[in-house]
Amino acid sequence: MDTVINRKNNKKKYLAIAVAAFVVLGFGAYSMITKKRTLNVKKEEISIKSVEENFFEDFMVFQAKVEPMNSILVNIVEGGSVQEIFVSNGDMVIQGQPLARLYNPNTELNYMQQETAIIEQINNLNKAKLDLRNQELNLSKDLITIEHDYQDSKNLYDLNKKLFDQEILAKNEWEKTQENFRFQKERMNIIKQSVTKEKQANQIQIGQLNQSISIMEKSLGILRNNKKNFLIVAPLSGRLSSFEPVLGQTYQQGQTLGKIDVMKGYKLMADVDEFYLSKVLQGQKGIVDFNGKEVEVTIAKVIPEVKNGRFLVELNFVNAGNLDLRQGLSFAVRLTLSEKIKSIVIPKGSFNQETAGKWIFVVNGDKAERRAIEISRENPLYFEIAKGLKPGEKVVTSSYQDYKDVEILNIEN
Repeated sequence: MDTVINRKNNKKKYLAIAVAAFVVLGFGAYSMITKKRTLNVKKEEISIKSVEENFFEDFMVFQAKVEPMNSILVNIVEGGSVQEIFVSNGDMVIQGQPLARLYNPNTELNYMQQETAIIEQINNLNKAKLDLRNQELNLSKDLITIEHDYQDSKNLYDLNKKLFDQEILAKNEWEKTQENFRFQKERMNIIKQSVTKEKQANQIQIGQLNQSISIMEKSLGILRNNKKNFLIVAPLSGRLSSFEPVLGQTYQQGQTLGKIDVMKGYKLMADVDEFYLSKVLQGQKGIVDFNGKEVEVTIAKVIPEVKNGRFLVELNFVNAGNLDLRQGLSFAVRLTLSEKIKSIVIPKGSFNQETAGKWIFVVNGDKAERRAIEISRENPLYFEIAKGLKPGEKVVTSSYQDYKDVEILNIEN
């Protein structure tokens, strides 16, 4: 008789194996996800600094060059080509001293034509003035003749009146004498009024002519002075700099040919990064090191125009009387931006370039773990820490270029 064999159920066995495998894989994946990324580094490859509680002073350091207190540009008034050069760059010059001569034949010819035209106009105005004077003279001559005729008629009138009263002169002769006297009197009065008005009108015209002549003569003077502008002279006394004209080279009107530095006092000029534009203010004080001594300077002027990410600052020496300053010397200016305040600080390092001051590696034994921090201010020496660090802790301040995605550094000796 056959024996019945019961078939084993393998489904449960396979299900259990699958569940176990899934749990193992899930745990492995979870471990991989939650496990912190680590990296082994050599201790000599990183820079470790201590967190300190120290006085923090907000200051900045920048380079500044010595320049004369006052300078003036030597500009071209009338353009032309360089014909003669009388001095060299760096020479001491006095006010009015010739520096160079330019030549422009077209402009000179134009000046000659203008000068001729103005002189001709002045001559025409003077001739008009002379004509008016002659007219007045003729009127005066006519008036003398008329007054003479009047006087003759008056004398005859007086004589004939006596003769007529004595009944010696005939009535018709007396009437002719009366009529002639009346005519000469009225004629003289009318001519006198006319001459007076004519003279008044002539005086007004002569005044206007004189005014026009004066304007023409001023124009002529300006024109002749402009002809002298081809000779470039020193506008004041001082040291000539940036003066490099070339014989035959043409310069345009308004172009700068050089600069004259007035050797009476010095100042500092600095080219500062635009990051500090809101922090640098007029009146702020700073220090420069001159031959081992600290010399005080102050911000005299801030020029806020930003060019290529930088702006200009002008500084004055508080007391430069005993300083042997020379143009072109360069100083490192330490400018104080705030008073000293006790704060938590760490030495500056290049880590900030990758972290933007938001996190840092904090050292604990042979490990350094990533921690969030907050940097409030900085100066050339320190970062001021607002949150995340305590005095006495140690941090990695060297570059994080290779550690940006790492959370723990294993420090190996």
